[in-house]
Amino acid sequence: MANFVQSPCDQAIIRAGATAVPCAKSSAPWILAATILGSSMAFIDGTVVNVALPALQWSLKATVVDVQWVVEAYSLLLASFLLVGGSLGDHYGRRRIFIVGVVLFSVASLWCGFATSIGQLILARAVQGAGGALLVPGSLAIISASFTGRDRGHAIGVWSGSTAITAAIGPVLGGWLIERISWRAVFFINLPLGLIVLFISFCCVPESRDKSGDKRLDWLGAALATIGLTFLVYGLIESSRLGFGHPAVLTALITGSVFLVLFVYWEGRARNPMLPLALFRSQDFAGANLLTLFLYSALGGTLFFLPLNLIQVQGYTATAAGAALLPFILIMFFLSRWSGGLVARYGAKLPLIVGPIIAAVGFALFAIPGVGADYWSRFFPAVVVLGLGMAVSVAPLTTTVMSAVPANRVGIASGINNAVSRTAALLAIAALGIVMLHVFSRSIDSRLSSLEVSPEVRHSLDDQRINLAAAAIPQDIEPPTRQVLKQAINESFVKGFRRVMLVGAALALTSGITSLLLIKGDAKSFQRR
Repeated sequence: MANFVQSPCDQAIIRAGATAVPCAKSSAPWILAATILGSSMAFIDGTVVNVALPALQWSLKATVVDVQWVVEAYSLLLASFLLVGGSLGDHYGRRRIFIVGVVLFSVASLWCGFATSIGQLILARAVQGAGGALLVPGSLAIISASFTGRDRGHAIGVWSGSTAITAAIGPVLGGWLIERISWRAVFFINLPLGLIVLFISFCCVPESRDKSGDKRLDWLGAALATIGLTFLVYGLIESSRLGFGHPAVLTALITGSVFLVLFVYWEGRARNPMLPLALFRSQDFAGANLLTLFLYSALGGTLFFLPLNLIQVQGYTATAAGAALLPFILIMFFLSRWSGGLVARYGAKLPLIVGPIIAAVGFALFAIPGVGADYWSRFFPAVVVLGLGMAVSVAPLTTTVMSAVPANRVGIASGINNAVSRTAALLAIAALGIVMLHVFSRSIDSRLSSLEVSPEVRHSLDDQRINLAAAAIPQDIEPPTRQVLKQAINESFVKGFRRVMLVGAALALTSGITSLLLIKGDAKSFQRR
């Protein structure tokens, strides 16, 4: 669930130094409605798609590698063009770019819904990601430009609370639609939302742009980052199927690394870089982003596999699987103000050590349930502990990022942190897919060696192992043997799932150690700021 939780700095993007043009009181509710609904399209899509993965895997005869790309294609374009998307709004008009993003996202959603092959769906998801890169920063920038003073603070609160509610409702609604209609309905729900947003935007949202500063956009930087991440993610994902020694995998990994090195080199020389490297001279800023990389790698990478476990192994309905993480979001929502107060009392360092440690315990608890585990006694405690750990971490992390840079750079700083969190999930899904498939394959080989099955059946299962828990068992096998084979597949998936969750716990612990070593801020320093 790469996008299940908003980045720690999603809200902070709205402080990007835009010249505010106060909106009329009569327009304020409509501006909020447009920006909330617009953001909700992206947030709902990010949370719902993971619940739909088992259904579309069966419908489109897709492998786990294929469904990884369904998530990764979206995240790749979103992460790569997020900062450029915000700059486009400043340059050409925030409402205009926001509208373009809504149209692009809606058309891509229609394409997703009508996709007849997994390849079409992956391409459509990539276009969705490009639309999201325009839509998300555009909605936040419109709030920044339309409200001032206390009104802006109130608008931020309304936006934050409303998007959290949609993030919570989205998976449940999506699960219900999958059960009652089709996985395609998950994408079609964006169309009425998009039409409403467009109508309000044309009628009630004022245009604004930044008339000062350097107008150049760092297109070369965006291109280098996109190409580099694409090759790197391709190499990691396809290594599950082809192996690291395959020429295509080696070429992709080397090419991706070269382009990312060129990206860093260019950002150090560009006149108006999308990633100003000078900001990383601040130890707090560098430490906070490194912490984000580890913590959001753990979150995005592990939660990708949770719906597959719940639906394909544990036998949950899509609705139940969509509701499984509802306590997580509610804890994040209701404890956000409390966790923000931790910075004033203890500084950011202590919460950013304790929070990731609690999250690590939550990830480790996910490694306990076996096949047929009860939700309330096995999964629910893990969800609650993980939610508490993230709630303790997110607000202090946001404060650290925003306090580590000058006031006129908070917009770009928050955008960088947002991009880091999304890139972390992007890479983690690819990397943990390797872990999952490796453990699953070794486990299924071990179990098959103790079963008396024909060479034909063994060969058939060898071809199917790339589907993990969705592996198809030959129909001509007797029911008792089918049941034994299904149990072996399920237990092998759970073994891989446990390993993935333990890796997530290690990543979360590493993020806590990063805070211990790099983040300096105490309570007095934040109060002075």
